[in-house]
Amino acid sequence: MLQARNGTLNLPAGTADYIRFGSGAKTLVMIPGVGDGLKTVRGMALPFALLYRSLAKDFTVYVFSRRRNLSTGMTTRDMAEDVNAGMDALGLSAAAVVGVSQGGMIAQWLAIDHPEKVAKLVLTVTLSRPNETMRDVIARWLGMAERADYKGIMLDTAERSYSEKRLRQARLEYRLLGSVGKPKSFERFRIQAASCAAHDAYDRLDQIGCPTLVIGGREDRIVTGEASHEIAARIPECELYMYDGLGHGLYEEAPDFLKRVADFCR
Repeated sequence: MLQARNGTLNLPAGTADYIRFGSGAKTLVMIPGVGDGLKTVRGMALPFALLYRSLAKDFTVYVFSRRRNLSTGMTTRDMAEDVNAGMDALGLSAAAVVGVSQGGMIAQWLAIDHPEKVAKLVLTVTLSRPNETMRDVIARWLGMAERADYKGIMLDTAERSYSEKRLRQARLEYRLLGSVGKPKSFERFRIQAASCAAHDAYDRLDQIGCPTLVIGGREDRIVTGEASHEIAARIPECELYMYDGLGHGLYEEAPDFLKRVADFCR
């Protein structure tokens, strides 16, 4: 049922990693967050398939990384064009598209510019335009990236994302792992983080015509919970679900998150 496969796409603008798993009749496309700038999905098909195995029966799932050779100044809208090109290369259309954090920013542009690609849209812990909280977080991460402080980025992300219960485990993991997984270059991360700070699709959200589910956390200390309300108020056919007591990492912590997504996308 898992049928996990790793793949590479030769896009017009460069090469991108993607993975595929599942055997369902419906297509589900996942776009991950800014952490993709530190590590792509290359070689991660089986771990993803096991983590999201509850989706594998009903959906054939594709997870797209940003292309390897990102250009300075690339925007979330540019990155959506790469996702569109990847879907074209694989013959995908009318998919359920799930975007998390920066992936949700990219998914907004995909739904606006290429509505034929998106049958249903799930926007998780994301925003439609910059706010002060997110600008402060991005500035902090960019400073750490300049110092090649990988552990600092990981710990700061955890501190801002998880509940106290999950944080105790995360702090231990990151301190023990140290520099394991540290990228040779932080350039992709810097470009992706900068594109988050510049993302602004707010005035175009009313052009999203597909059924949309916005999922947010009231304790989100990266994009804020208010950002989810702001998106939901602008998209015509939209549902909003807010988790109490959870923040930016709710997609890892909420036990019913995957079921909620799957039920909507079915």
